[in-house]
Amino acid sequence: MYFAALLARTEDGWEASDTELDDVETLSDLADLAREASPEDDTVLVLIEQEDAWFGVVRIDGEDDPRIYVSDAAAAARSSYGEILLTDELLGREPGDDDADLDSLDLDGTEEPDGDSEDDEDGGGADAVPHSPVGDSEILDDLGVGEKELKSLDAEDALSTIAEALGASEVLETVR
Repeated sequence: MYFAALLARTEDGWEASDTELDDVETLSDLADLAREASPEDDTVLVLIEQEDAWFGVVRIDGEDDPRIYVSDAAAAARSSYGEILLTDELLGREPGDDDADLDSLDLDGTEEPDGDSEDDEDGGGADAVPHSPVGDSEILDDLGVGEKELKSLDAEDALSTIAEALGASEVLETVR
């Protein structure tokens, strides 16, 4: 089960709206959706969680590039919404690294796979996505949630804790 909400900062405080991510295919689509929530180019936070597995925060400040934090990259990689957030840059990969892997594949099926199947399921050994936080852990520093606190949050109650620190827990609960 997923939950996604937009929190837009306005002169009157935070405004929350739940959002459907079904039509969002890229980080660019997500950023555009967030920018629509704040016509004044104020800060917008996209909060995404998958039940007890991982959470992500995307911060859009006007036309700046989105800033992203994901609590558990490996768990998020198994989710269609998480895949949107896990860009090559965020994972420390060069764009297009996946294409190089295609050149090394045996596509005629005549050779036995080498290596262990568990690595293959996770996307390969060296390029495996870590079971740890990735992204900008200082994404909410100026909003009252420091790096240490963000990294210590449990996926189960992270969004509520973040909203409480922002003074937006009531508005978030109205869309939950």
